[in-house]
Amino acid sequence: MAVTVKECLELQLLEVEMLLSMFPKRGEFSLDEDAVPSIQRYLRNADGALPPQLEYRIALDVGEAKAKVELQVLLPHMYPQVAPQLFARSDALHRQQQLQLNTRLASHISSLDSGDLCVCEAVQWVKDNSLPFLENSKTSSECASKEVRVKEMLHRMWIYSHHIYRQELRKKIFDCAKKLNLTGFCLTGKPGVICVEGLRENCEEFWRDIRYPNWKHISCKHVENMETEGSIDNLRLFQGFEDLQFQAHGDYGLRNDYHMDLGQFLEFLKQHQSGHIFQILFGVEGKLSDN
Repeated sequence: MAVTVKECLELQLLEVEMLLSMFPKRGEFSLDEDAVPSIQRYLRNADGALPPQLEYRIALDVGEAKAKVELQVLLPHMYPQVAPQLFARSDALHRQQQLQLNTRLASHISSLDSGDLCVCEAVQWVKDNSLPFLENSKTSSECASKEVRVKEMLHRMWIYSHHIYRQELRKKIFDCAKKLNLTGFCLTGKPGVICVEGLRENCEEFWRDIRYPNWKHISCKHVENMETEGSIDNLRLFQGFEDLQFQAHGDYGLRNDYHMDLGQFLEFLKQHQSGHIFQILFGVEGKLSDN
């Protein structure tokens, strides 16, 4: 008999309970507060829309030095009948070591029996197998400091959202950009626009982080890559990460009725050699007023 989505979601909740008992300390297990209740509501009334995919993070201490490795987990609705999306990351790992670690992790998970819960197994595997990668990363870092970097790649992402208002979300955006040494801006209001530029792996990590756990109505509209033999700082269009706010149109008394002045935004883009992005973001050619 075919396994149903409802049965899979019930198993996912059982596994979450198990993981919470394994990682009871604050900060060890991160899960959106509405994630489990939304699944429980669906299980009570399976005729409604599917809940968001279950997504959470587990912070692991590895080795005697207790190096931090984080396992990011995204579960398709049909997990465990289909494989989970797992990504292990650590500030102590360089990109190549992180890629190798996740390749090995994916290979291990694919070797397990289909249909079995496997996040706990993934947690144990990461704890048992991350240390060699962390040690190699330290050695590679010492060698790399003696080498001359020939070429670097600047990555720039243009991200569109239906709106950006919440203070905690804006704080997360700015904190994440600062942590990852990204420049650009966040346009607050309706619509909301984010631009980040920096190293590719940092931009991609920013994109993963701000979407967690389930930010709806957000998309990456355009990506630019530029290579340089010098520092990528020479290619940046922005000196820092700006808090961009323009006068809103309308005075309706409701926050969501405020639309940003896109004419001012177009002028800002042109000042930063990015006027062509306006049409990519909004589907229309931007024109400035003569006034």
